[in-house]
Amino acid sequence: METRANFVWVGAVTLLLLAALAAFIIWIAKLNEGDQNEYDVFFKQSVEGLATGSQVTFAGVPAGQVSEIGLWPTDPDFVRVRLKIGDDIPILVGTTATIQGSFTGVSTIQLDGAVKGAPPISCGEGDIRNSCPEGVPVIPPKPGGLGEILSNAPLLLERLATLTERMAMVLSDDNQNSIAGILRNTDAMSANLAQATPQVEATLAELQITLRESSEALDAFEKVMGSTDALINKDGASLADELRKTLKSANGAAVALETTLTDVRPATTKLTESTLPAAEATLRDLRATSKALRSVTENLESEGAGALLGGQKLPDYEP
Repeated sequence: METRANFVWVGAVTLLLLAALAAFIIWIAKLNEGDQNEYDVFFKQSVEGLATGSQVTFAGVPAGQVSEIGLWPTDPDFVRVRLKIGDDIPILVGTTATIQGSFTGVSTIQLDGAVKGAPPISCGEGDIRNSCPEGVPVIPPKPGGLGEILSNAPLLLERLATLTERMAMVLSDDNQNSIAGILRNTDAMSANLAQATPQVEATLAELQITLRESSEALDAFEKVMGSTDALINKDGASLADELRKTLKSANGAAVALETTLTDVRPATTKLTESTLPAAEATLRDLRATSKALRSVTENLESEGAGALLGGQKLPDYEP
């Protein structure tokens, strides 16, 4: 009986010592942790990979751990994640929380974005239900890179499957034959272009010569225009003055001619009415006399002087 009693006491003392040792270890661990503040993050996405005790980092520096995960009873679309963060970590206004996933399946929460000089995130003195729906300050979430991709993996896979189907339709046998024909035509066009390259080079050379000659012609034309402009500017004034003088002289001559015609008009009228009729009568008499003389001359030539004696009497001339 005494041996059994000793074993019981030894076992009880051993258990007590082990419990005391565990309590001491926990106390030391808490002592090393220091004071911590609690925050809530409401994620409207999958939090797969997070678990109680998952690490929380601030800009890559260990800052705390996840203490609680669960659906938010007020709105089941959100997952409430309770964080315990050391009080020496500056959780300021502007800080956001991101789920950092990995291919190993373990996720952590990354905090960043604190603005220097901003006040700490707190519940404030207003309505706690608005700023702190669960009694602790709220850190706003931000979609993470890999976590967002992993959460949207089903949608991405669906779109990838759709893209694969469409690629299969595009690369069907008929389309492949069409593409092969296009490639053959492209090869033929490339060969024709290679053959036509010397002609194209010659054409380009002629075009360069033409452009150079056109440039020279434009330069010459510009010089001619400059000379013409100088001639007009320099000699045009003197020519205009001479032209004005000539027109003035012509105008004076026209006035003098008009005066002369006015003076001559009476003499002209007299000449037309009296002198010209008398001159016409004189011309008629001269024609008659000339005719008679021609007749006498002809008689003398044909009949001699006798014709002159026995002939008709010449008409008397009356001036």
